[in-house]
Amino acid sequence: MYEPIRTKSVHTMAGTASDFPHRSREEELDIQLAGHLAALLAVTDELRTLAPSDDLDTAADRLAEQVARLRAGLPPVRSSATAEPRVAALHERAHALAGRALVVAASRADTAAAILAAERMDAHAAPTHRELTPSA
Repeated sequence: MYEPIRTKSVHTMAGTASDFPHRSREEELDIQLAGHLAALLAVTDELRTLAPSDDLDTAADRLAEQVARLRAGLPPVRSSATAEPRVAALHERAHALAGRALVVAASRADTAAAILAAERMDAHAAPTHRELTPSA
């Protein structure tokens, strides 16, 4: 009733281990965490351009250090704002990115990255709440 399968399955193991690259769960989490922190760094750099502060400068430096550490010393690409986006929207985006980074850092038990992500969540939550809260 059915035609027999004539080709090898793509889901079976290849002839040798060198046929395709393998990464461990730890390596995959490193890549994912570095990506989230690099995205957070890009938003932080945009915020630094629009609303400079010492806190953002320090955070950007710490984020760049963590990204470089996770990428085996390869420094992250730094960005600068080219348009005039809303500062509140950038804070919201940074808060979300920091949350994603925190989840990945916690799953791989990276304490330094988790603490940094949690600090950035707190820092970006405050400006968002101030703008959303009506003044008396």
